[in-house]
Amino acid sequence: MVDHGEITMLAQKLGEELGKRHWFATSAESCTGGAIAAAITTISGASNWFDGSIVSYADRIKHSVLGVDVKDLKQFGAVSEPVARQMACGVLAMMDANLSVAVSGIAGPNGGTEEKPVGTVWIAWAHAEGQEPVQIDARCFHFQGDRATVQAQAVVEAIKGMLAILDDHPV
Repeated sequence: MVDHGEITMLAQKLGEELGKRHWFATSAESCTGGAIAAAITTISGASNWFDGSIVSYADRIKHSVLGVDVKDLKQFGAVSEPVARQMACGVLAMMDANLSVAVSGIAGPNGGTEEKPVGTVWIAWAHAEGQEPVQIDARCFHFQGDRATVQAQAVVEAIKGMLAILDDHPV
């Protein structure tokens, strides 16, 4: 079970670290339905380091708003590395941000398959500073628990990944 105090603590730390670097963050969310943005905006002053979020639950929104390739959606499915990477890049390009996170998964209780069981979540992080090219990383997680627990675990890992990137970019 995820402690919601942990999510708040991680979001607070994210804000502090982004503020030190004068960076902005953004998110593209599917299975978390805006929970990352909600966690971040519970922190006072988040407008100083958070640009916004796109909840792209439907594939057509992933394509039309975030620029995810329709061929990749058909070939790999929404819950896949290529789609999560494109979501992260799409939202980063759309916002005036340095760091993005994208989440696409199967929170359950339905929707899982043998290949992609309930709890399968792809998270991708993209970042750029100034003229440097966009750097992208992605990871697949297999969370356990009910829908809310899977979503909360995804939020924790999404923010932890953002903090890891910031650790690699000292002030």
